Amino acid sequence: MNIETLTARLHALESRMAIETLISGYANAFDLMDSDLLQTLWHEDATLDLPGFGAGANPGEILAMAQRNWKKMPHMHHWMANPLLHIDGDIATGTVAADCLFHDLTQGPVQVSGLYHDRFECRDGQWRFTSRRFELHFLTPLANWKPTAGPEKFERN
Repeated sequence: MNIETLTARLHALESRMAIETLISGYANAFDLMDSDLLQTLWHEDATLDLPGFGAGANPGEILAMAQRNWKKMPHMHHWMANPLLHIDGDIATGTVAADCLFHDLTQGPVQVSGLYHDRFECRDGQWRFTSRRFELHFLTPLANWKPTAGPEKFERN
């Protein structure tokens, strides 16, 4: 194997790890209500479209949308799974399945499931989202749901 092939393979592996870290960072930023982490995930011209939950056309708008949702849903727990990524140099696309448990102050506990459609770019050596769009598969109210263990982090209606 020549050096060019090894370099290309190493770049692909490093890129995949960086992108999977972005996907995990997104879930953790929303779940932990971490404004600082959330802002590090996006290029300046990035978009986030969460139909029914809001949208943003740059990191500032994305943060403002997240903060509005955090007030309405003070408890979130995201599970991201099955990332299917296509990496072509410094541009990548992918889909990621998501299941999310929210405590909505109006609706109570709900489960949201769907698929994220993502675009990523590596600019100046940094992979970031350029767009993320959520395709809602279902939103299911969880009547009478109450944790039986662990700290309760939200008020019930």
